[in-house]
Parts: sequence; C-alpha cells; structure tokens
Amino acid sequence: MQKIDMNSPEFIAEMEKTAEFVQKVNKQFGFVQNPNEEVNEGVLMGLARNKMIYGKRYCPCFMVIGETPEERKAADNRICPCKPALEVEIPTDGLCHCGIFCTPAYAESQKSKDEIEEQVHQHSKGLTHEQAEVLLRNEQLDGDELEALLEARDLGMIKFDLVDVREYMEFQMGHIVGTDSLVPTSQFYAKIEELGSKKNDPIIVYCHTGSRSFQVQHAMKSLGFKHVCNLKYGIISYRGETKRG
Repeated sequence: MQKIDMNSPEFIAEMEKTAEFVQKVNKQFGFVQNPNEEVNEGVLMGLARNKMIYGKRYCPCFMVIGETPEERKAADNRICPCKPALEVEIPTDGLCHCGIFCTPAYAESQKSKDEIEEQVHQHSKGLTHEQAEVLLRNEQLDGDELEALLEARDLGMIKFDLVDVREYMEFQMGHIVGTDSLVPTSQFYAKIEELGSKKNDPIIVYCHTGSRSFQVQHAMKSLGFKHVCNLKYGIISYRGETKRG
C-alpha cells in the first residue's frame, strides 16, 4: 500500500485539484459546502489520497474493496460524486453520506443548529461504575456516550481500547484524545494483528462518519474479537477533546 506524505508537493497539488473538482461538482448540481470546515477538509484529504493511490476519487467514508482495478470495479466502490448521493442521499437528507456536498437549504439550517448547540451543549458526567459497564456493552455509541466512557476510563472504572480506523493523514489532521491505536482501513488485515492479544477485551472503533468503522467492527468480529463497539456517527459527531498531530 502506497504511503502518502500529506506535506509532499504531490499531495498538496492533488489537494488543489480535488478542491477544484469539488467546486465543479457544486456548480454543476447546485450544491454548497458543508458549514463544518473540518468535515470538508477531511473529505477533501480522503478524496485526494484515494486519487493518488487508486487513480480514482473513491468515497473516503467507505473501505475501498479490491486489490486490482478489475476487482475494485466489480466491487462497485463509490466514486465521488457517487450515484447513491446524487439520487437518494442529497435529495432526501440534504447532504451526501460524507457530508461534503449539501443543498443550500441544509447548509443554512445546519449552520444555525451548530451555533445553537455550541452554546447550549452540556455533557452529562458522573457515570457510576455499573452504568459505565452497561454502556460499554452497547454495539453502537454516540459522541456523548463515548465521551462519558473516556471519562470513566480516566477514573479507572473501566478498561477499553479506542481505535481510529481512518488513514494516517486523517489522524494527523485531528483525532480523539484518548485514542490508543491507529488501524487504517487500507491496511486493516496487516495492522489488526497488532491487537491480536486483545480479542477478549472491549474495543471501540471510530472513523469520519461511522461507515468504515462499522465495516471494521464486523470484520473484527469475524476474526474473533468478542466485544467491538462503533462510534456510529464518527468523529464529526464527537464534541469532546480532539487534537492534531
């Protein structure tokens, strides 16, 4: 698997081309950018990375299936702007699955919601040991639940591993404080061996929007991991502490 240096001239040039591509799609279909700039930047980086590795701008919110171009074509991987987004997701929800393409109405509405949530959002702390244990048994977690579990872990109530399954450059751009491991989906079967000794331990996985981590969750279960939770809406839904680098 080709490693991409996000600071290289080649990647920076591809990012510029991808940004131009996104603007052309917006103009063609009357879309606008997501009001959340972190969403836009993350998807742009993923699209640029996939273009450099695979020669196509595969949707970065899903695992790319297939080792060869023929296998990837047969697997019907999403290529941006993908058919499900254009025909179903954007007309129905106002944005594509990855969130970079939005209708003007959705973007305006979401901007207002984000401003309100930023002011009124309060995290409910203080889980008991029993509550933390019960919550950790859920297969799907939201951002508040993960934040509560991280606090409980810091207090020594519970133990689990938090695993980022995005790519290295996405991790560098910003990851959840408390992340223990990076297992990129592009290197999943090689990297997951590093967690082989923890098949009986609780593990929480996350990605950008929850799609890749959902796939990883089920792949890990098929490999014998007993207890894998998924951050169902990804890091973009997480309002706890994150950091770059």
